[in-house]
Amino acid sequence: METQTILSRIPHMKLYDSDNFFVCAGPCVVENKDVLEQTAETIQQICEKLEIPFVFKASYRKANRSRLDSFSGIGDEKALQMLADVGNRFSVPLITDIHSAEEAAFAAEYVDILQIPAFLCRQTDILVAAAKTGKVVNIKKGQFVSAESMKWAAQKVLDSGNEQVILTDRGTMFGYHDLLVDYRNIPIMQSLGHPVVLDITHSLQQPNRDSGVSGGLPQLIETIAKAGVAVGVDGLFIETHPNPAEAKSDGANMLPLDQLEGLMQKLIAIRKAIQ
Repeated sequence: METQTILSRIPHMKLYDSDNFFVCAGPCVVENKDVLEQTAETIQQICEKLEIPFVFKASYRKANRSRLDSFSGIGDEKALQMLADVGNRFSVPLITDIHSAEEAAFAAEYVDILQIPAFLCRQTDILVAAAKTGKVVNIKKGQFVSAESMKWAAQKVLDSGNEQVILTDRGTMFGYHDLLVDYRNIPIMQSLGHPVVLDITHSLQQPNRDSGVSGGLPQLIETIAKAGVAVGVDGLFIETHPNPAEAKSDGANMLPLDQLEGLMQKLIAIRKAIQ
């Protein structure tokens, strides 16, 4: 299904005649109301100014953490309700991760797009459950699978009666402690008939560190993003925070919120140049 067709079916989605990429952006996880509102309002203002379709992103819970004492969330229902309140206040669509089949219908009551984490992209039960909610399903490509093999993950959603599939690349494992972006994956996954997103910030993670806390290379966010837009990606996924150093999760690879507008301006210029 074409990008514009999928986006047009999402409540609160603002589409423009600019032919820009769309953006999924927000903090890694729901921390508190203030961070959510500040981030959502700022991104919304930037995207309206630059005519970029925008989906607000935040995980209501982080199920995949290296250490037991790492922050995972403030409570599922509380976080989802807080996320929904922000979406309604600023009239923006919402995307969040789910971690099991049982969570699909529950989360779908609050958000517009269900995201399947990369580590779970082959799990049939979660893909089928997400599909049956009728929501758009964004499947992140596993760091361990090929772009071609994402055909089968998407097919599980299609065969469950839902044609609203988005595929997202978030880097490929390069040894145990690093990731690389293979830009061939973008046109390969687009050839499967689905919009393709490049997850900029997670592609710059440095996982499996001895400390049990993932590192990152945020100084390369602009580099990765520019290359993705140049290749022709349909959408961008960027985690951003007012103060990444104080973020509860993934602060090591997030973009400071005050740098987002300048980055978007540069990326729009590249988008126009390749059209």
